[in-house]
Amino acid sequence: MIDAVLDRLTRLHPKVIDLSLERVLGLLESLGNPQDRLPPVIHVAGTNGKGSTVATLRALFEAAGLRAHVYTSPHLVRFAERIRIAGTLPSDAELLALLEEVEQANAGNAITFFEITTAAAFLAFSRIPADVCILETGLGGRLDATNVVERPALTILTPIAMDHQNFLGGRIEAIAAEKAGIMKRGIACLSAKQGRKVAKVLDARATELGVPMIREGEDFFARTAPDGGLVYRGRGVEWTLPAPALAGSFQYRNAALALAAIERLSRNAQPPLFPGFPEGALALGLKSVDWPARLQRLSHGPLVDLLPAGWELWLDGGHNPHAAEAIAQHARNWRDKPLGGVFGILSTKDVDGYLEPLAARFHTLRTVAIPGEAASLPAADAAAAAGRHFCLDAKPAESVIAAIKDLIATTPGPARILICGSLYLAGTVLAENG
Repeated sequence: MIDAVLDRLTRLHPKVIDLSLERVLGLLESLGNPQDRLPPVIHVAGTNGKGSTVATLRALFEAAGLRAHVYTSPHLVRFAERIRIAGTLPSDAELLALLEEVEQANAGNAITFFEITTAAAFLAFSRIPADVCILETGLGGRLDATNVVERPALTILTPIAMDHQNFLGGRIEAIAAEKAGIMKRGIACLSAKQGRKVAKVLDARATELGVPMIREGEDFFARTAPDGGLVYRGRGVEWTLPAPALAGSFQYRNAALALAAIERLSRNAQPPLFPGFPEGALALGLKSVDWPARLQRLSHGPLVDLLPAGWELWLDGGHNPHAAEAIAQHARNWRDKPLGGVFGILSTKDVDGYLEPLAARFHTLRTVAIPGEAASLPAADAAAAAGRHFCLDAKPAESVIAAIKDLIATTPGPARILICGSLYLAGTVLAENG
Protein backbone atom coordinates (compact mmCIF):
# COMPACT_ATOMS: atom_id res chain seq x y z
CA MET A 1 0.00 0.00 0.00
CA ILE A 2 2.79 2.46 0.86
CA ASP A 3 4.55 1.76 -2.42
CA ALA A 4 1.33 2.36 -4.35
CA VAL A 5 0.83 5.78 -2.76
CA LEU A 6 4.47 6.74 -3.27
CA ASP A 7 4.20 5.71 -6.91
CA ARG A 8 1.11 7.90 -7.40
CA LEU A 9 2.85 10.85 -5.76
CA THR A 10 5.88 10.40 -8.01
CA ARG A 11 3.65 10.78 -11.08
CA LEU A 12 2.14 14.13 -10.03
CA HIS A 13 4.87 16.14 -11.76
CA PRO A 14 6.77 15.29 -14.95
CA LYS A 15 10.08 16.45 -13.44
CA VAL A 16 11.72 14.67 -10.52
CA ILE A 17 13.36 17.96 -9.48
CA ASP A 18 11.82 21.36 -10.24
CA LEU A 19 13.01 23.89 -7.70
CA SER A 20 10.21 26.26 -6.66
CA LEU A 21 8.30 27.25 -3.53
CA GLU A 22 4.96 28.13 -5.15
CA ARG A 23 3.60 24.60 -5.37
CA VAL A 24 4.52 23.54 -1.85
CA LEU A 25 3.29 26.81 -0.34
CA GLY A 26 -0.07 26.27 -2.03
CA LEU A 27 -0.35 22.76 -0.66
CA LEU A 28 0.72 23.86 2.81
CA GLU A 29 -1.95 26.55 2.80
CA SER A 30 -4.60 23.94 2.02
CA LEU A 31 -3.28 21.95 5.02
CA GLY A 32 -3.53 24.95 7.36
CA ASN A 33 0.15 25.98 7.12
CA PRO A 34 1.59 23.34 9.46
CA GLN A 35 5.10 24.77 8.89
CA ASP A 36 4.05 27.67 11.14
CA ARG A 37 3.24 25.35 14.06
CA LEU A 38 6.58 23.60 14.54
CA PRO A 39 8.87 23.58 17.56
CA PRO A 40 12.12 25.58 17.22
CA VAL A 41 13.61 24.71 13.83
CA ILE A 42 17.26 24.08 12.96
CA HIS A 43 17.63 24.23 9.18
CA VAL A 44 20.68 22.56 7.63
CA ALA A 45 22.03 23.00 4.09
CA GLY A 46 25.36 22.33 2.38
CA THR A 47 26.97 19.88 -0.03
CA ASN A 48 28.51 17.26 2.25
CA GLY A 49 28.01 16.40 5.90
CA LYS A 50 24.37 17.50 6.15
CA GLY A 51 23.07 14.08 7.14
CA SER A 52 25.87 13.39 9.60
CA THR A 53 25.44 16.80 11.22
CA VAL A 54 21.69 16.25 11.52
CA ALA A 55 22.22 12.77 12.97
CA THR A 56 24.70 14.14 15.51
CA LEU A 57 22.31 16.92 16.51
CA ARG A 58 19.53 14.40 17.01
CA ALA A 59 21.78 12.20 19.14
CA LEU A 60 22.82 15.15 21.31
CA PHE A 61 19.25 16.32 21.89
CA GLU A 62 17.97 12.83 22.61
CA ALA A 63 20.86 12.15 25.01
CA ALA A 64 19.66 15.22 26.93
CA GLY A 65 16.15 13.74 27.16
CA LEU A 66 14.66 16.07 24.53
CA ARG A 67 12.36 15.03 21.72
CA ALA A 68 13.37 15.87 18.16
CA HIS A 69 11.43 15.86 14.92
CA VAL A 70 13.86 15.13 12.06
CA TYR A 71 13.37 15.36 8.30
CA THR A 72 16.10 13.97 6.00
CA SER A 73 16.44 12.68 2.45
CA PRO A 74 16.83 10.47 0.58
CA HIS A 75 15.95 7.30 2.42
CA LEU A 76 18.15 4.24 2.11
CA VAL A 77 15.75 1.31 2.56
CA ARG A 78 12.34 2.50 3.84
CA PHE A 79 10.65 5.80 3.03
CA ALA A 80 9.76 6.18 6.72
CA GLU A 81 13.45 6.93 7.43
CA ARG A 82 12.83 10.44 6.10
CA ILE A 83 10.28 11.44 8.76
CA ARG A 84 11.27 10.84 12.38
CA ILE A 85 8.46 12.07 14.64
CA ALA A 86 9.57 12.95 18.18
CA GLY A 87 12.29 10.32 17.94
CA THR A 88 10.18 7.56 16.38
CA LEU A 89 9.78 6.39 12.80
CA PRO A 90 6.11 6.14 11.76
CA SER A 91 4.53 2.75 11.25
CA ASP A 92 3.35 1.80 7.77
CA ALA A 93 -0.25 2.43 8.81
CA GLU A 94 0.57 5.89 10.20
CA LEU A 95 2.61 6.79 7.15
CA LEU A 96 -0.08 5.58 4.77
CA ALA A 97 -2.76 7.68 6.49
CA LEU A 98 -0.51 10.74 6.47
CA LEU A 99 0.41 10.46 2.80
CA GLU A 100 -3.18 9.84 1.71
CA GLU A 101 -4.35 12.89 3.67
CA VAL A 102 -1.78 15.10 1.97
CA GLU A 103 -2.52 13.53 -1.42
CA GLN A 104 -6.22 14.35 -0.98
CA ALA A 105 -5.43 17.94 0.01
CA ASN A 106 -3.25 18.33 -3.08
CA ALA A 107 -6.24 17.38 -5.25
CA GLY A 108 -4.16 16.11 -8.15
CA ASN A 109 -2.23 19.34 -8.67
CA ALA A 110 1.23 19.21 -10.21
CA ILE A 111 3.80 18.91 -7.44
CA THR A 112 7.10 17.08 -7.08
CA PHE A 113 7.52 14.00 -4.94
CA PHE A 114 9.88 15.84 -2.58
CA GLU A 115 7.52 18.79 -2.18
CA ILE A 116 4.47 16.70 -1.30
CA THR A 117 6.41 14.46 1.10
CA THR A 118 7.94 17.53 2.76
CA ALA A 119 4.43 18.84 3.32
CA ALA A 120 3.52 15.48 4.85
CA ALA A 121 6.47 15.77 7.25
CA PHE A 122 5.43 19.27 8.32
CA LEU A 123 1.87 18.08 8.91
CA ALA A 124 3.06 15.19 11.08
CA PHE A 125 5.47 17.41 13.02
CA SER A 126 2.76 20.02 13.69
CA ARG A 127 0.54 17.46 15.43
CA ILE A 128 2.97 15.80 17.82
CA PRO A 129 4.74 17.81 20.55
CA ALA A 130 8.54 17.95 20.40
CA ASP A 131 11.29 20.19 21.72
CA VAL A 132 13.12 20.82 18.45
CA CYS A 133 12.69 20.21 14.72
CA ILE A 134 15.74 19.53 12.53
CA LEU A 135 15.28 19.96 8.78
CA GLU A 136 17.76 18.88 6.12
CA THR A 137 17.43 20.53 2.73
CA GLY A 138 16.93 18.20 -0.17
CA LEU A 139 18.82 20.14 -2.83
CA GLY A 140 20.18 23.68 -2.75
CA GLY A 141 18.40 25.85 -0.24
CA ARG A 142 16.77 29.00 -1.61
CA LEU A 143 14.04 27.14 -3.53
CA ASP A 144 14.13 23.88 -1.58
CA ALA A 145 10.74 22.80 -0.24
CA THR A 146 12.06 22.87 3.33
CA ASN A 147 12.79 26.61 3.00
CA VAL A 148 9.28 27.72 3.94
CA VAL A 149 9.88 28.15 7.68
CA GLU A 150 10.00 31.92 8.08
CA ARG A 151 11.73 32.13 11.47
CA PRO A 152 13.96 29.15 12.26
CA ALA A 153 15.88 29.18 15.51
CA LEU A 154 19.17 28.62 13.70
CA THR A 155 20.53 27.84 10.24
CA ILE A 156 23.60 25.69 9.55
CA LEU A 157 25.76 25.50 6.43
CA THR A 158 28.00 22.45 6.10
CA PRO A 159 30.92 22.47 3.61
CA ILE A 160 29.79 23.73 0.21
CA ALA A 161 31.34 22.24 -2.94
CA MET A 162 30.47 21.48 -6.55
CA ASP A 163 27.46 19.19 -6.95
CA HIS A 164 24.10 19.22 -8.77
CA GLN A 165 25.46 21.82 -11.21
CA ASN A 166 22.58 21.15 -13.62
CA PHE A 167 20.16 22.51 -11.00
CA LEU A 168 22.24 24.94 -8.93
CA GLY A 169 24.62 26.44 -11.49
CA GLY A 170 28.02 25.63 -12.92
CA ARG A 171 30.06 27.95 -10.70
CA ILE A 172 30.79 27.54 -7.01
CA GLU A 173 29.55 31.08 -6.36
CA ALA A 174 26.13 30.21 -7.81
CA ILE A 175 25.90 27.05 -5.72
CA ALA A 176 26.91 28.98 -2.58
CA ALA A 177 24.22 31.59 -3.28
CA GLU A 178 21.56 28.89 -3.51
CA LYS A 179 22.69 27.31 -0.23
CA ALA A 180 22.84 30.75 1.45
CA GLY A 181 19.16 31.11 0.59
CA ILE A 182 18.24 29.40 3.86
CA MET A 183 19.58 32.40 5.84
CA LYS A 184 16.83 34.48 7.45
CA ARG A 185 16.98 38.10 8.49
CA GLY A 186 18.55 38.47 11.93
CA ILE A 187 18.75 34.69 12.56
CA ALA A 188 22.21 33.34 13.43
CA CYS A 189 23.89 31.05 10.91
CA LEU A 190 26.59 28.52 11.76
CA SER A 191 29.01 27.83 8.95
CA ALA A 192 31.66 25.19 8.44
CA LYS A 193 34.98 26.49 7.20
CA GLN A 194 34.46 27.29 3.53
CA GLY A 195 36.62 28.05 0.53
CA ARG A 196 37.41 31.69 -0.22
CA LYS A 197 34.84 32.11 -3.01
CA VAL A 198 32.07 30.46 -0.98
CA ALA A 199 32.88 32.49 2.14
CA LYS A 200 32.67 35.73 0.16
CA VAL A 201 29.15 34.86 -1.06
CA LEU A 202 27.99 33.83 2.43
CA ASP A 203 29.41 36.97 4.03
CA ALA A 204 27.68 39.20 1.49
CA ARG A 205 24.34 37.51 2.10
CA ALA A 206 24.78 37.69 5.88
CA THR A 207 25.56 41.41 5.70
CA GLU A 208 22.49 42.01 3.53
CA LEU A 209 20.19 40.26 6.02
CA GLY A 210 21.89 41.23 9.27
CA VAL A 211 22.68 37.59 9.99
CA PRO A 212 25.13 36.93 12.85
CA MET A 213 27.65 34.48 11.39
CA ILE A 214 29.29 31.87 13.65
CA ARG A 215 32.25 30.48 11.73
CA GLU A 216 34.32 27.34 12.15
CA GLY A 217 37.93 28.35 12.62
CA GLU A 218 37.00 31.77 14.04
CA ASP A 219 34.20 31.30 16.58
CA PHE A 220 34.44 27.57 17.25
CA PHE A 221 37.08 24.90 16.75
CA ALA A 222 37.44 21.16 17.07
CA ARG A 223 40.63 19.15 17.23
CA THR A 224 41.60 15.57 17.88
CA ALA A 225 42.82 14.90 21.42
CA PRO A 226 45.94 12.75 21.97
CA ASP A 227 43.70 9.85 23.02
CA GLY A 228 41.60 10.16 19.85
CA GLY A 229 38.80 12.08 21.51
CA LEU A 230 37.38 15.41 20.44
CA VAL A 231 38.21 18.77 21.99
CA TYR A 232 35.67 21.49 21.20
CA ARG A 233 36.31 25.15 21.92
CA GLY A 234 33.67 27.80 21.41
CA ARG A 235 32.79 31.17 22.85
CA GLY A 236 33.79 30.73 26.46
CA VAL A 237 33.48 26.94 26.58
CA GLU A 238 35.87 24.06 26.09
CA TRP A 239 34.56 20.52 26.09
CA THR A 240 36.71 17.39 26.11
CA LEU A 241 34.62 14.63 24.62
CA PRO A 242 34.89 11.12 23.18
CA ALA A 243 35.43 10.61 19.46
CA PRO A 244 32.28 10.66 17.34
CA ALA A 245 30.85 7.19 16.79
CA LEU A 246 30.84 7.83 13.03
CA ALA A 247 34.08 6.81 11.31
CA GLY A 248 36.28 9.29 9.47
CA SER A 249 38.32 12.28 10.56
CA PHE A 250 35.85 14.57 8.76
CA GLN A 251 33.20 13.57 11.31
CA TYR A 252 35.03 15.71 13.88
CA ARG A 253 34.07 18.76 11.81
CA ASN A 254 30.46 17.63 11.49
CA ALA A 255 30.37 17.04 15.23
CA ALA A 256 31.81 20.52 15.80
CA LEU A 257 28.91 22.05 13.85
CA ALA A 258 26.42 20.15 15.97
CA LEU A 259 28.20 21.13 19.19
CA ALA A 260 28.31 24.76 18.08
CA ALA A 261 24.55 24.61 17.56
CA ILE A 262 24.06 23.27 21.07
CA GLU A 263 26.35 25.98 22.45
CA ARG A 264 24.47 28.69 20.59
CA LEU A 265 20.97 27.54 21.54
CA SER A 266 21.77 26.64 25.15
CA ARG A 267 24.14 29.51 26.07
CA ASN A 268 24.51 32.34 23.58
CA ALA A 269 21.04 32.85 22.08
CA GLN A 270 18.95 35.61 23.61
CA PRO A 271 17.12 34.10 25.35
CA PRO A 272 18.63 30.59 25.33
CA LEU A 273 16.17 28.02 24.01
CA PHE A 274 17.68 25.12 25.95
CA PRO A 275 19.22 26.60 29.11
CA GLY A 276 20.97 24.15 31.37
CA PHE A 277 21.69 21.67 28.57
CA PRO A 278 23.49 18.85 30.45
CA GLU A 279 27.13 18.58 29.41
CA GLY A 280 27.04 14.86 30.14
CA ALA A 281 24.64 14.50 27.22
CA LEU A 282 27.33 15.72 24.84
CA ALA A 283 29.58 12.73 25.48
CA LEU A 284 26.66 10.30 25.47
CA GLY A 285 25.30 11.76 22.24
CA LEU A 286 28.61 11.61 20.37
CA LYS A 287 29.10 7.99 21.41
CA SER A 288 25.60 6.98 20.31
CA VAL A 289 25.18 8.81 16.99
CA ASP A 290 24.19 6.51 14.15
CA TRP A 291 23.98 7.38 10.45
CA PRO A 292 24.08 4.46 8.01
CA ALA A 293 26.20 4.42 4.84
CA ARG A 294 28.66 7.06 5.99
CA LEU A 295 31.90 5.10 6.22
CA GLN A 296 29.89 2.41 7.97
CA ARG A 297 31.48 -0.91 8.76
CA LEU A 298 28.97 -3.67 8.14
CA SER A 299 29.28 -6.20 10.94
CA HIS A 300 26.67 -8.82 10.08
CA GLY A 301 24.34 -9.96 7.30
CA PRO A 302 24.52 -12.10 4.14
CA LEU A 303 27.15 -9.93 2.46
CA VAL A 304 29.39 -10.00 5.53
CA ASP A 305 28.94 -13.78 5.71
CA LEU A 306 30.66 -14.05 2.32
CA LEU A 307 33.93 -12.76 3.77
CA PRO A 308 36.80 -14.97 4.91
CA ALA A 309 38.15 -14.52 8.44
CA GLY A 310 39.91 -11.21 8.99
CA TRP A 311 38.19 -9.39 6.11
CA GLU A 312 36.12 -6.20 6.58
CA LEU A 313 33.22 -4.75 4.59
CA TRP A 314 32.62 -0.98 4.58
CA LEU A 315 29.92 1.16 2.95
CA ASP A 316 29.81 4.84 2.01
CA GLY A 317 27.15 6.76 0.10
CA GLY A 318 29.16 9.88 -0.76
CA HIS A 319 28.79 10.71 -4.45
CA ASN A 320 30.77 13.86 -5.30
CA PRO A 321 34.46 14.83 -5.46
CA HIS A 322 34.45 16.45 -2.01
CA ALA A 323 33.11 13.24 -0.47
CA ALA A 324 35.66 11.15 -2.37
CA GLU A 325 38.48 13.33 -1.07
CA ALA A 326 37.31 12.73 2.49
CA ILE A 327 37.17 8.97 1.92
CA ALA A 328 40.62 9.00 0.33
CA GLN A 329 42.02 10.91 3.30
CA HIS A 330 40.58 8.36 5.70
CA ALA A 331 41.88 5.48 3.55
CA ARG A 332 45.42 6.65 4.24
CA ASN A 333 44.97 5.09 7.68
CA TRP A 334 44.09 1.74 6.09
CA ARG A 335 47.62 0.62 5.32
CA ASP A 336 47.54 -2.62 7.27
CA LYS A 337 45.35 -4.40 4.67
CA PRO A 338 44.83 -4.19 0.90
CA LEU A 339 41.75 -2.19 -0.10
CA GLY A 340 39.32 -3.61 -2.63
CA GLY A 341 36.40 -1.60 -3.95
CA VAL A 342 32.90 -2.03 -5.33
CA PHE A 343 31.98 1.13 -7.20
CA GLY A 344 28.71 2.31 -8.74
CA ILE A 345 27.64 5.85 -9.56
CA LEU A 346 24.97 7.79 -11.43
CA SER A 347 25.94 9.04 -14.88
CA THR A 348 24.72 12.52 -13.86
CA LYS A 349 27.51 12.84 -11.30
CA ASP A 350 31.08 14.06 -11.79
CA VAL A 351 32.48 10.57 -12.29
CA ASP A 352 36.04 11.63 -13.04
CA GLY A 353 36.01 14.15 -10.21
CA TYR A 354 34.93 11.41 -7.80
CA LEU A 355 37.50 8.90 -8.99
CA GLU A 356 40.49 11.24 -9.24
CA PRO A 357 41.34 11.32 -5.49
CA LEU A 358 40.16 7.79 -4.74
CA ALA A 359 40.70 5.31 -7.56
CA ALA A 360 44.43 4.79 -7.03
CA ARG A 361 43.75 3.87 -3.39
CA PHE A 362 42.18 0.60 -4.46
CA HIS A 363 44.32 -2.50 -4.90
CA THR A 364 41.45 -4.02 -6.89
CA LEU A 365 38.13 -2.49 -8.02
CA ARG A 366 34.93 -4.03 -9.33
CA THR A 367 32.27 -1.77 -10.84
CA VAL A 368 28.51 -2.33 -10.89
CA ALA A 369 25.41 -0.74 -12.32
CA ILE A 370 23.03 0.50 -9.63
CA PRO A 371 19.93 -1.75 -9.68
CA GLY A 372 16.71 0.00 -10.64
CA GLU A 373 18.37 3.31 -11.54
CA ALA A 374 17.94 4.34 -15.17
CA ALA A 375 20.62 7.01 -14.73
CA SER A 376 23.23 4.55 -13.44
CA LEU A 377 26.58 4.64 -15.19
CA PRO A 378 27.09 1.25 -16.91
CA ALA A 379 29.57 -0.95 -15.08
CA ALA A 380 31.90 -1.13 -18.08
CA ASP A 381 32.02 2.66 -18.35
CA ALA A 382 32.74 2.96 -14.62
CA ALA A 383 35.61 0.49 -14.94
CA ALA A 384 37.05 2.41 -17.88
CA ALA A 385 36.84 5.65 -15.90
CA ALA A 386 38.64 4.08 -12.93
CA GLY A 387 41.37 2.88 -15.26
CA ARG A 388 41.92 6.46 -16.44
CA HIS A 389 42.65 7.35 -12.83
CA PHE A 390 45.37 4.75 -12.24
CA CYS A 391 43.32 1.96 -10.73
CA LEU A 392 45.25 -0.84 -12.40
CA ASP A 393 42.76 -3.65 -11.77
CA ALA A 394 39.26 -2.32 -12.48
CA LYS A 395 36.70 -4.63 -14.06
CA PRO A 396 32.88 -4.68 -14.32
CA ALA A 397 30.79 -7.14 -12.32
CA GLU A 398 27.18 -8.25 -12.70
CA SER A 399 26.16 -7.47 -9.11
CA VAL A 400 27.45 -6.45 -5.72
CA ILE A 401 27.56 -10.09 -4.62
CA ALA A 402 29.49 -11.09 -7.75
CA ALA A 403 31.87 -8.18 -7.18
CA ILE A 404 32.55 -9.19 -3.57
CA LYS A 405 33.16 -12.80 -4.54
CA ASP A 406 35.57 -11.74 -7.29
CA LEU A 407 37.44 -9.42 -4.93
CA ILE A 408 37.84 -12.27 -2.45
CA ALA A 409 39.24 -14.44 -5.22
CA THR A 410 41.67 -11.84 -6.58
CA THR A 411 42.74 -9.71 -3.59
CA PRO A 412 45.44 -10.99 -1.22
CA GLY A 413 43.74 -11.22 2.14
CA PRO A 414 42.83 -10.44 4.73
CA ALA A 415 41.61 -7.23 3.12
CA ARG A 416 39.03 -4.47 3.35
CA ILE A 417 36.28 -3.98 0.81
CA LEU A 418 34.68 -0.55 0.42
CA ILE A 419 31.39 -0.20 -1.46
CA CYS A 420 31.04 3.40 -2.61
CA GLY A 421 29.88 5.93 -5.19
CA SER A 422 26.17 6.47 -4.56
CA LEU A 423 23.54 6.66 -1.84
CA TYR A 424 21.26 4.68 -4.13
CA LEU A 425 23.84 1.92 -4.31
CA ALA A 426 24.24 2.11 -0.53
CA GLY A 427 20.49 1.70 -0.07
CA THR A 428 20.51 -1.38 -2.30
CA VAL A 429 23.40 -2.86 -0.29
CA LEU A 430 21.69 -2.25 3.04
CA ALA A 431 18.52 -3.88 1.75
CA GLU A 432 20.43 -6.90 0.40
CA ASN A 433 22.36 -7.21 3.63
CA GLY A 434 19.24 -7.20 5.76
